[in-house]
Amino acid sequence: MILVLVETDLDGAAVEVSREAVTFARTLSEAGGGVPIDAVLVGDVSPALGEQLAAYGVRDVHRLGGESFAAFAGSAWASGIETVLAATKSVVVMAAGTERGNEVLAHVAARAGVPMAANVLTFGGLSPFTVTRQVVGGQALEEMRLADRPAVFTVAGHAVEAETAATPGAGNVVEHAPEVAAVDLVARVVSSEEPEPDLSGDLTSAKVVVGAGRGAGSAEGFADLLELTDLLHGSLGVSRVVTSLGWRPHHEQVGQTGSRISPDLYIPCGISGAIQHWAGCSSAKNILAINTDADAPMVTKATYAVIGDLHEVIPAINAEIKRRQG
Repeated sequence: MILVLVETDLDGAAVEVSREAVTFARTLSEAGGGVPIDAVLVGDVSPALGEQLAAYGVRDVHRLGGESFAAFAGSAWASGIETVLAATKSVVVMAAGTERGNEVLAHVAARAGVPMAANVLTFGGLSPFTVTRQVVGGQALEEMRLADRPAVFTVAGHAVEAETAATPGAGNVVEHAPEVAAVDLVARVVSSEEPEPDLSGDLTSAKVVVGAGRGAGSAEGFADLLELTDLLHGSLGVSRVVTSLGWRPHHEQVGQTGSRISPDLYIPCGISGAIQHWAGCSSAKNILAINTDADAPMVTKATYAVIGDLHEVIPAINAEIKRRQG
């Protein structure tokens, strides 16, 4: 049995990276002769969500309910998953490589006394069970053997395309209300508030990300960058120095201490490309760097580069996009 932790958005649908993780799970299932795939999640399971997961080949949807799961607590979620693992006798538990997915599965692995592989890109084989994952900020690939059971790992964003299954699953909902120890609720979300309106979106699943660094010049220097983000229906990501200066909020940060992104297109503007930032964006399929320094690390590593001032280049790009859009 393969168990996949699924995260949902505000509308109650499975987020894209979770659907990618289920798609990835099907490669394991096929290699194992059709091993069933189940999902585990916290929150309401609407008929639409059940149908959506069934379309991706999920047999049963295990819902963790109860007061202990009303707010996010990584250790509590892991405790609940541990209960589902025991009930289903799953030999693999996996999730998308989001901040939440990595945190929860790290707890799961620790409880089971097994290693965890983060940011997996491909599956190598069953005997021995091997995966290939990103390490050193995506600058190297590592083949890792997961000899213990359950095998625990997270899948890097956009490692595969989310695709529905040729044969749908049943999507049956199975309710669980496990008891959670008080110690597992010590670190938990106690309140939340909506951020100020912005275009950061979900950086980990965005197909297009517009990046901005010190070259933006000031908090007021983001107007054209935000317009480009809107025109491309993308998300805004920034370097650490931008958040340190207070120009943009931390949740928009890309890098070693921020989000790791894997968009189809990343447009870093005025970002030098220090190793800490590169650790967060190296998985981008295409990079278009805009910088005044032709020798900047980001420029030399980019797929394409424009040497120039972002405050001149970006308005010109915006004008051309709007002209073509009519």
